[in-house]
Amino acid sequence: MEFSVIVESLKSKFGEAITATETFRGQDIVTVDKESIVQITTFLRDDEELLFDMLIDLTAVDYMGRTPRFTVVYTLYSLKNNRRLRLKAPVAQDVKISTVEQVWKAANWLEREVYDLFGIEFDGHSDLRRILLWDGYEGHPLRKDFPLTGRPQTAVYR
Repeated sequence: MEFSVIVESLKSKFGEAITATETFRGQDIVTVDKESIVQITTFLRDDEELLFDMLIDLTAVDYMGRTPRFTVVYTLYSLKNNRRLRLKAPVAQDVKISTVEQVWKAANWLEREVYDLFGIEFDGHSDLRRILLWDGYEGHPLRKDFPLTGRPQTAVYR
């Protein structure tokens, strides 16, 4: 399946919600409006031609100083077509993006990790709480404005 088929399918179904497409070093990338992320990912999973049935990864990138500051990145895979697709959804600081947990159950822990490390909130998530750091930890260590030395913590673990 050619990347152009994927792009044309998405553009015909979602129009303006597809804001950019590119191929970089063999990776197909589609940038989408965050408001349509659930509909787009559901379509990519369920369409008989595309069948992106696996969420391989979900992470974020902090572009401090740019608006919007963050980009949530979804890496999808189609077993049938042996094809990868990267979706990007720009998200402003202190703005929520909808969870894709109902599309892929694997998103549960991946979204919790992004929440924990970047502070991006996923609207509608069933259990959005820290997954790597303890409750009460101050800050989000993968943000570019997080101090290199970390923040002093009052908790003592032995």
